[in-house]
Amino acid sequence: MKENTNHRKWYKPALMLTLASMMMFTTACSYFGGGSKSASEQSNTPVKAASANEPGWKVDTSPITFDWYMNFSWYTGSDWGTDPTSQYVTKKTGVSLKFIVPAGNENEKLNTMIASGKLPDFITLGWGEDAVKKMIEGKLVLPLNELADQYDPYFYKVTDPAKLAWYTQPDGNVYGYPNASSSPADFAKYGKNYLSNQVFVVRKDMYEALGKPDMRTPEGFLKALNMAKEKFPEVNGQPLIPLGLHEFTENGNYSLEGYLQNFLAIPMEKDGKLYDRTTDPEYLRWLKTFRQANQDGLLSKDIFIDKRSQMEEKIAQGRYFAMLYQRSDFNTQQNALYAKDPNSVYIAVDGPSDSKLDQPILSGPVISGWTVTLISKNVKDKARAIRFLEYMISEEGQKDLYLGEKGVTYDTVDGKDQFKPEVLKSLNTDRSEFDTKYGASHKYWMQMNTNITDQWKPESVAPFKQMEDWTKGKTVSSSEFDQLNPTGNSPEGIINTKISQLWGKTLPKLLLASSDSEFDQLFNEYLSKREADGLAKVQAYQQTEYEKNKAKLEAQ
Repeated sequence: MKENTNHRKWYKPALMLTLASMMMFTTACSYFGGGSKSASEQSNTPVKAASANEPGWKVDTSPITFDWYMNFSWYTGSDWGTDPTSQYVTKKTGVSLKFIVPAGNENEKLNTMIASGKLPDFITLGWGEDAVKKMIEGKLVLPLNELADQYDPYFYKVTDPAKLAWYTQPDGNVYGYPNASSSPADFAKYGKNYLSNQVFVVRKDMYEALGKPDMRTPEGFLKALNMAKEKFPEVNGQPLIPLGLHEFTENGNYSLEGYLQNFLAIPMEKDGKLYDRTTDPEYLRWLKTFRQANQDGLLSKDIFIDKRSQMEEKIAQGRYFAMLYQRSDFNTQQNALYAKDPNSVYIAVDGPSDSKLDQPILSGPVISGWTVTLISKNVKDKARAIRFLEYMISEEGQKDLYLGEKGVTYDTVDGKDQFKPEVLKSLNTDRSEFDTKYGASHKYWMQMNTNITDQWKPESVAPFKQMEDWTKGKTVSSSEFDQLNPTGNSPEGIINTKISQLWGKTLPKLLLASSDSEFDQLFNEYLSKREADGLAKVQAYQQTEYEKNKAKLEAQ
């Protein structure tokens, strides 16, 4: 999972101006079946009024089932009602959830649903997805503010005005609310405790056997990968993979874009102007280092084709020596390695650095968050939908979904609410078992707010603490750089998509180039093509949005 509060941000690599930040189907005819209706809907009687001073979800707790689409093929928490936490929420609110998760390409599935004009009750997807704008412009989703005004004014008591303002569209409405979101005010209040999800990790036993080599420079990096391959050619009878990266997509590879650029401390702007990070000399120096790694036989073919599920399998086998990756994306596998041999886990170390060996500038929580959740115009019960969303966003809902039911998954000990010992042991040793058996601690992360839930978070333990601690002091706020890329069918949006896909085709070619001169030729062709495609128009759009963002954040 995001993923953690510092889940990956969505990043359009061709334009290098926003970070990714997080790190996610059944047949269309099944979307709107099943689930009992609320009492008010069954009897066609007027919806009961909610008060601005009382949580709206308490007005009606009759049984109802909502369909909830998760635009993440890897999402595994789709068994609502089988664990005590979801059972408790249903018992309390009357709401059950039927999750819909795409089996293959998320964008294809979601675009198919959008084209049909019908969507499930709730939709959760990355905030930077083009589909967000498509759904809003196509009037396929409902304004949350209008639903709150009509059915649940208490919604405004539990939501953050800064986040509502951030997501207010040109028509004055708010259609989605984020998870894992932190405003600049949140950063000022909680920032010293914020962690980044971005780490460069190595397999502890191998790294130590090699003498803990310095991997901050291109020379040291290549030498360490080569030593690992020579000393550990196989892992349990299978070839060692010297380096692991996030999966390659049609738009590029997160590890090799904003992620790597953050490790190299490349600025996002200079003198008030957005900076083209992809053309930075330090960045190109390191892309050429990866090209050299491939020429030296240090990049496995697997990394160009593997999807997340295949990577997770190989991480669990300990087959990677090093990874430029998100730590929360392999918690389950890290636990499995720790259970077998504590020395076989992955640890964070100083990785690729700029020529001055500056400290990385890693992405932390931002106001955009990781995902947004929207309510479909086809929702089976508008009142219950906005009220359940209000419940999930509220501190009460956050506590219920994080700790579960008192006496079942947690107790109050010495005045502090905390997981029961056996529950905590399961959380720390076997996340898969924990999710199945208890279902707490962000298994259902659609509206998670760690600024609230951290008050109940247990102390980190091995094998996770080391990676978390490594990111402390390196994490920065970069909210003003979110929501910059044009989307949809606007002229700039079409150009942006074209250039993003051009980068997605170019990046693997750069790594597979036979020489630095071929690399230069391919990169220069990419620069020429994106200019011809209309990059200047997109950059002008982004600069305008950046200045709007700064003004919006300064006004809060």
